[in-house]
Amino acid sequence: MPCAAACERVIAPAFIAGPAALAPLRWWHLASLDAPTVAVSWSEAFAWAAGVRLPLWVPVLIALAVWSVYVADRLLDAKAELRAARLDRLRERHLFHWRHRRLFAPMAFAGAFAAACIFFAAAPAAVREHDSLLAAASLVYFAGVHTGRKTPLLPKEFLVGMLFTAGCLLPTWSRTAFPTPAAIWLALVPAVFFALLAWLNCFTIDRWERGLAAATARSVALPAVLLGAAGIVLAVALSVQQQRCAALVGCGAAAALLLALLDRLRARLGPVVLRAAADLVLLTPIALVPFAARLAR
Repeated sequence: MPCAAACERVIAPAFIAGPAALAPLRWWHLASLDAPTVAVSWSEAFAWAAGVRLPLWVPVLIALAVWSVYVADRLLDAKAELRAARLDRLRERHLFHWRHRRLFAPMAFAGAFAAACIFFAAAPAAVREHDSLLAAASLVYFAGVHTGRKTPLLPKEFLVGMLFTAGCLLPTWSRTAFPTPAAIWLALVPAVFFALLAWLNCFTIDRWERGLAAATARSVALPAVLLGAAGIVLAVALSVQQQRCAALVGCGAAAALLLALLDRLRARLGPVVLRAAADLVLLTPIALVPFAARLAR
């Protein structure tokens, strides 16, 4: 590849420089472990809110599938930009994956294969039907992105948020019996809020990485604050009858407000730490673990 040598020069140890205390956060992001962690956290949170206990193979399947997809996405992005000699469009995660592609590529293939084996061996027929539709939709989107075909109707950030949310929600949805239509709508409230939060996460990262002018970039905080405020109001309204859903929406509201705070602090953080922190704040449902027993009463 003509740009391989140039890529090796660009890929320097600089992206792992910085305070030692932040090294785990940087490696968590550079190794593509951020998205699987967020996916498993929200999958378990949706299950907890619905009173469903997911079997162990479900979070394992989600983690393997999401990690494999994200690694493949970053490798394909790096390859495309290197072929086009657009090194300025590569981020630290792309450079890291490309430098270690001989390790990441076979591991991603093995992860995808293991996920497929778990899926066909352990998933009930009804679950396989729903998840297969989601997998097909994800593959269509993934192929479209990496073959240069644009989706004219919906922004990329919105589609990613919808697919990510569907993947987190489906394991719980397929195991929940809804007694009334109203129960279905109540169960969808946290999912809709998380879809908006996932969109906001993608939207914010995109604006940060495009390096827009400071005056334009500051506007990123506004939708984050609005979503956070709406989540607080919604959580209070739900707390009368649906404490678990209210708690989950409250966690989403906290994540949105933390994204707004990160936007204000972005000039003080390096690009890798800032990008990793944008996913780290989505782990707010972990804060529910100490209170799970109390809320279950």
